[in-house]
Amino acid sequence: MTPQQSASDHNSDDDDTHAISDLEQFVGYNLKRAYVILQADFRNALGQDSLAPRVFSALSLVVQFPHITQSKLARRLGIERSGLVAIVDQLEGLGYLSRDTVPGDRRVQALVPTDLGREAYADALATVRAHERALLADLTKEEQRTLISLLRRIRVKGEVS
Repeated sequence: MTPQQSASDHNSDDDDTHAISDLEQFVGYNLKRAYVILQADFRNALGQDSLAPRVFSALSLVVQFPHITQSKLARRLGIERSGLVAIVDQLEGLGYLSRDTVPGDRRVQALVPTDLGREAYADALATVRAHERALLADLTKEEQRTLISLLRRIRVKGEVS
């Protein structure tokens, strides 16, 4: 290592440390870092060949709200309807849901979970709950409720804006 590299590396480390301490003051930075950790742990918990978080979320809503339309599902997930098509196609391809026409409006499709979809959701839900319990084990029950409450408030305010 040359003296220039050594000095350069040292300055880089100092700059990184300072930048990180500044970033740690921001909610967005901490949310993003926590999200990355949650997503990686989620995928490990369910297995790499299992449902991705966004697919799990969609299946969750279809199971909880049978006959939900694709438009309503996209709205509840906070994604564009066009972005939902691949997710619905994947769930249909796995045999987890079927599409039915809505009486009175054949252009609208309602999503209905299959028995296989309900079973896959129940299995995944148990795994996801265990994953969250383990990840949040250092927080008291009250802290967990507070965390969820605060995140909901931020989300709702953003959705209304």
